[in-house]
Amino acid sequence: MLTFIGLGLCDEYDVSVRGLEAIRQADAVFLEVYTSVLTGTTIPRLEEYYGKKITPLYREDVELHPEPILDAAANGDAVFLTAGDSMVATTHADIRIRAAERGIPTRIIHGASITTAVCGLSGLQNYRFGKSVSVPFPYGKWFPMTPIEVISANLSQNLHTLVFLDIQKDKERYMRIAEAVDLLEEQASRAGTSIPLYIGIARAGSENPVVHAGDANDMREFEFGAPLHIMVVPAELHDVEREYLERFAGLC
Repeated sequence: MLTFIGLGLCDEYDVSVRGLEAIRQADAVFLEVYTSVLTGTTIPRLEEYYGKKITPLYREDVELHPEPILDAAANGDAVFLTAGDSMVATTHADIRIRAAERGIPTRIIHGASITTAVCGLSGLQNYRFGKSVSVPFPYGKWFPMTPIEVISANLSQNLHTLVFLDIQKDKERYMRIAEAVDLLEEQASRAGTSIPLYIGIARAGSENPVVHAGDANDMREFEFGAPLHIMVVPAELHDVEREYLERFAGLC
């Protein structure tokens, strides 16, 4: 059996009761650490709370060499842990398909996801979101314009855009909101467009999340604190959305 378990947004205490029971009963525990991370905890703390040894998984372990995971699931009960909700990343769906091809039973135990937490923290209506996009760190002369293209397409349909910020786990590098704003402003300039409003969110799911809305200069100057950071580029605001942001995100 291979069980996919979402761990929620922040630390070891976000896991569901059902998920915790499955972890403690498992023969092998794997933790995917490259698509997102629980910044409120560490692997040793997870191991202490769960009472299990955890094997961290990096991109190559999951996408190119998943055999140890599948072998463990074929010979016993294995769990595949991820931050957030397990099936948000397509690579996790792929490994479930691989398990099914080998006749390995699978199941999913869901966890809190940033895609829904953003709506609660920002007050934006979830059905008004279009396609989401990620802003990567530029590399050399590589400067992708996909983020502004997606944002512009969503804005043309009066849809909000959820903007994921790059993570380079091997370098312990997490993109900050100010960095992402700089990149998007450069993209907007090259594309001959503009972004009038941003919403930044830091440490969703923790005891001290920060939410702030403003223009590019405001977002660069505001101190969001430690990662993880995420952003929304909102479309035209509904009256309730605007009032929510004024009360809880400092929108002027």
